[in-house]
Amino acid sequence: MPTLKLIVLAGLVSIVAAQQWGQICQGNPTNEIRGCDSYGCGHYNAERKGSKGKHLAVDVVCRDGSEVRAPFSGTITKVRGDFHTARNVEGVEIQGEGFCVKLMFVQIAFQIKNGRVRRGEVIGTMQNMQQMFPGIISHIHVENCDHSDPTPNLRRGQIVGPRPPIPRPVPPQQVGWNAVCAGNPLNKIRGCDRYGCGYYNAPRKHGKGKHTGVDVECRDGATVFAPFSGRLSGPVRPFNNGNAIDDGVQINGGEFCVKLLAIKPYTYSGYVTRGQRIGTMLPMQKVFPGIISHIHVENCDGSDPTFQLTNGQQNQQGQGT
Repeated sequence: MPTLKLIVLAGLVSIVAAQQWGQICQGNPTNEIRGCDSYGCGHYNAERKGSKGKHLAVDVVCRDGSEVRAPFSGTITKVRGDFHTARNVEGVEIQGEGFCVKLMFVQIAFQIKNGRVRRGEVIGTMQNMQQMFPGIISHIHVENCDHSDPTPNLRRGQIVGPRPPIPRPVPPQQVGWNAVCAGNPLNKIRGCDRYGCGYYNAPRKHGKGKHTGVDVECRDGATVFAPFSGRLSGPVRPFNNGNAIDDGVQINGGEFCVKLLAIKPYTYSGYVTRGQRIGTMLPMQKVFPGIISHIHVENCDGSDPTFQLTNGQQNQQGQGT
């Protein structure tokens, strides 16, 4: 009989461990996980910038101002956190149903305070993360109190954007990408002008290193297309100064992940198919008069996208215009 009780107890523990939590953020029913952006990556155990150790949490994508819900029933308390230079980070801690979790960047609802909450109950709103970290993929930081991985409980949330950069060779049999700009069916690469050159690894002026993307020629105002099927995320701000071309989007298609910069996307989220219209080219001539207007195409891992853009048919340096 004692042995039977032990088996039953072990079974109950397994059920609790495997339990999936409810939706955390309004508009993200599957608890999709933040991918990588200029600030880092959102999956568990991701490397943190500046040698600050590992990311012992999971970042669930959430638009600023969205409603936040309790992932399970339990007792809630208000907490505060210190995230890099952001000093006004608020959050909550919930204990119950065998779990203990902290949800950060959450402004607790006035009527909640400390007390009991039910799974799915609105407990607050997402803070203005863009004000703290401009251009980041806004998210709720979900951290188990014992620093274990909460991913299995987050409804097996899908990753939005890439996992950490993984060097990979480009097999020659891979099919090239779709044209990214109307009027440039072969993804012709910008040559050289007085601002610099558009090919991969071109030297940048004033000793600013190498060009880690490829510039595909595109007239100001032209329609922009998805080079491959995948999920959008953003916005991506290449300059972070709000100028006329300081916008872009990231597309993650599993095998490929790319940033398209100097475009105005129709949307920063959702799934798009290869060749689908996703936005328009921004007015580059306003910022750089006389430049060869172009979309800056940059692989998320910093590798060379030339082969996929041209299907191996064009020299890396492109043809000057």
